[in-house]
Amino acid sequence: MADDAPQTFLWLTEADVVSLINLSGIIEALESGLKLESEGKAKNLHKGQTVWQGGSLNITGAQFTGVGFAGAKVWTNVGGKSAPLVLLHGADDGQLKAIIEAVALGQMRTAALAAVATRWLAAEDADDMGLVGTGKQALTQVAAVNAVRPLKRLRVFSPTAANRARFAETVRQRFDFEVVEAASVEDAVIYAPIITTVTRAKEPFLFSSMVSSGSHINAAGAIIPACAEIGDDILPRCDRVVVDNLAQCRELSRELQSFYDGGPGDWGDVRVLSDLVATGDPRPAGLDLTLFKWMGVGLADLAAGIEIFGRAEQKGVGVHYPHPGRAALDLS
Repeated sequence: MADDAPQTFLWLTEADVVSLINLSGIIEALESGLKLESEGKAKNLHKGQTVWQGGSLNITGAQFTGVGFAGAKVWTNVGGKSAPLVLLHGADDGQLKAIIEAVALGQMRTAALAAVATRWLAAEDADDMGLVGTGKQALTQVAAVNAVRPLKRLRVFSPTAANRARFAETVRQRFDFEVVEAASVEDAVIYAPIITTVTRAKEPFLFSSMVSSGSHINAAGAIIPACAEIGDDILPRCDRVVVDNLAQCRELSRELQSFYDGGPGDWGDVRVLSDLVATGDPRPAGLDLTLFKWMGVGLADLAAGIEIFGRAEQKGVGVHYPHPGRAALDLS
């Protein structure tokens, strides 16, 4: 190893991550990262994936040359189990800076994308949320919306009544707003100015007749073409459609493909979240619907990882391990 190479890298555990940052901190880190993307100082890596019977290998990443970092998140998913890691490198020297255990990081960055979109797309006075889906991402999605639009009421629907009741009680224990168990999708979303769908649905269940004018929709599920949540009659009403990454949504979102590739829509009308943040262009009065559709981007993982790494260095958190070195090859 060269004399000027780092002697160690930092390992941060899940416990370290949650001790260093909360959801609000991730939201602010993401907004900063999106501004860097809009300035050309950060660039997303298109998600890579290979699949096999019952499993997949996944990689996301980004370069943040504007602040001196590049890196990736890597994980396998087998039967719903995974152990994601963020590998953070220096953009100037290519050396390993940190490895960050990334379950909590991933949950918070997914929610933070919804929070940033809701901040810029939902009405300023929106305080009633309709939620469809009570799976592992649902609670952080509620927290994300509440962080930028403090809620007075949440209406939640899941087709399984027991799941609905269990989730509603969990939310009541953590937050002060009213929680209502809705008997149908329509009961959950009607007149709700903020709607979040976070399911594994194979076919659409949210249709235009259920959604009141003035609403904002966060479409969090359906991140592969086999799935869909949003009906074909929603998008024609949307005055603004915003995505986290246009290329990934064009490739993976069946809902958007149906309207923009097979229907009357024009992909040129779709805005990217980083541009929306950079222009500081909030929702004008009088819009019918707005929609945020996201696949999840490595740029969000790296924005979170860079912020966590910086806080860890400041506070002396984490364990240092010997930096990877070099050894002579055996060419026999």
